[in-house]
Amino acid sequence: MSTSDPIQDVEVLLLDFGGVCLLNPVELHFLTESRLGLDPGTFEWLGPIAPETDPLWQRLVADEGVSEPEYWATRAADVGKAAGIEMSLQDYMRLLFDPATPEIVRPEAMSVVASALDAGFGVSVLTNDMRSFHGTEWEHDVELLGMVDHVVDCSDTGILKPDRRAFSRALDIIGVSADKVLFIDDQPKNVTGAEACGIPSRWFDIANATSAWDSIAQTLGLDA
Repeated sequence: MSTSDPIQDVEVLLLDFGGVCLLNPVELHFLTESRLGLDPGTFEWLGPIAPETDPLWQRLVADEGVSEPEYWATRAADVGKAAGIEMSLQDYMRLLFDPATPEIVRPEAMSVVASALDAGFGVSVLTNDMRSFHGTEWEHDVELLGMVDHVVDCSDTGILKPDRRAFSRALDIIGVSADKVLFIDDQPKNVTGAEACGIPSRWFDIANATSAWDSIAQTLGLDA
């Protein structure tokens, strides 16, 4: 089946947040370098944009002993080292995403979410690390998160995707059966985990984000 083929009987679009809706930090290297007074091109690791430049990202995607928090904590330390300062994961996220301006969210995400809601679909977010990365108040300033029906953050429980219990919790909160959901995530292991729970799912290619959002719209039969 093509990733843009319609899925019958979908009622809810369930979205990962970071990378799918929120820009990935590697897309903002220019901002990191500018804000820290570093030369353009200082950071050559490009994660999902160019995995061949980033062995640590390759280990994350292959599930070879590197979690997302560990990956970003390591990269935050790398950024701090380049700038001659100590930098935690949370410091790095604040540098890039605080305050929560509209530019940090993909415009395609805003468009498709609005169109899906207008068409009568439910839209919710299932994220692993938002509150642990950004704190508990940050999300209130993110317009897209105010638009959706539910924000399910796995960092509240510590039970993260792709654990089956994370998906079961989301389905319980949303109040929908697995077969009525279309789940979108940029991590292949999370897509596999959702599918193992009976949730139709699609992988989101951050390197081709506009096309990925076009495909989601087509799958839902939207003109977004």
